[in-house]
Amino acid sequence: MLLEEAGLLDDAAGDVTSLAELEQARAAGRLWVARARDGERVGFAQVEIVDGDAHLEEIDVDPAHGRRGLGRALLEVVLDWARSAGHRAVTLTTFRDVPWNAPFYAGAGFRVLAPHEIGPGLAEVVWDETARGLDPARRVVMRLDLS
Repeated sequence: MLLEEAGLLDDAAGDVTSLAELEQARAAGRLWVARARDGERVGFAQVEIVDGDAHLEEIDVDPAHGRRGLGRALLEVVLDWARSAGHRAVTLTTFRDVPWNAPFYAGAGFRVLAPHEIGPGLAEVVWDETARGLDPARRVVMRLDLS
């Protein structure tokens, strides 16, 4: 398991998106699903609105289907949606030192926000993640401006 290999299994154990949250995102048009050729669901991206911007709450791809561009494709769908919806930016929080997290997003043009750039909604997201057991020292807030 990738989380275990990265030493994140304990951090992520309490950070599971509920079916109710996913259903809310689906109903709001802010959930996208990646499917394998046989139709099996193998990944998803979920967006919320935080501080008036699109916020990538979660993007996941089944490791058995990884390294095939599905994560990048999901991210591109989210960015296209955010642009067409008139959002100025897409934000996210992620692990700073895991190759398929912050470095992946940096390669897509996201930048790390300085503490003074973090709005009240993003600060609440960070606080909530910390309360769920994610180590804030291992986390980073990132933003991609869409202009």
